[in-house]
Amino acid sequence: MAKITKDMIISDILKLDQRTIPVLMNAGMHCIGCPMSAGESLEQACMGHGINVDALVEELNKLFAE
Repeated sequence: MAKITKDMIISDILKLDQRTIPVLMNAGMHCIGCPMSAGESLEQACMGHGINVDALVEELNKLFAE
């Protein structure tokens, strides 16, 4: 089972499972296709968008637990 951490690169998270896209979009991260996603960690992106990274990591990991 995959485990998401806040230091993971966004594009790596997307490669793990496409079901992560709606979770990220619903959290307010609308830059899924942005070139920054290839080099920006989840934590960095969350800071830039004012999103609680710990809550988002928890939600993403619930997805992988299903």
